[in-house]
Amino acid sequence: MSKFTILGIDPGTTATGYAFLYTDSLEKNVLIPIEYGVIKVNPRLSLQQRISEIYDRIKALIQKFKPDESSIETIFYSKNIKSILSMGDARGVIMLALAQEDIPVFEYSPREIKKAVVGNGNASKKQVQYMVKAILKLKDVPSSYDVTDALAIAICHFNRIEKNL
Repeated sequence: MSKFTILGIDPGTTATGYAFLYTDSLEKNVLIPIEYGVIKVNPRLSLQQRISEIYDRIKALIQKFKPDESSIETIFYSKNIKSILSMGDARGVIMLALAQEDIPVFEYSPREIKKAVVGNGNASKKQVQYMVKAILKLKDVPSSYDVTDALAIAICHFNRIEKNL
């Protein structure tokens, strides 16, 4: 398989990290960042307005970069049930946008992602940030953990694809 683009997504209702990574050959183990960033949504907007904006912006990114596959973080346990539910809303509209474009979605837990990138499922965000920068040979550390996490999710998926070749 050659010329392959992966979308990694760290979902949230006020900040959704995204990362598009490209490889021209899965066998060469080389990933090239195409575009990464964060979709920031005004927290003062209603939930419906926030998820609508996330949907519109992720849909535009998908249409622009046309990923072959996507990867997204699973919902993780939290004491704040309201944040779990709103993260589910964000994941839902993101997965809808991907489904409408027939892009396969692969889900990974935070622990799986950390293990794939750092080698330790209990790694800190700083450790993930450091390894993402090193793996992708970035000049600077990404500006937010949302971006770093999206890059890490895409790297995790790439590692899983590579193992299945």
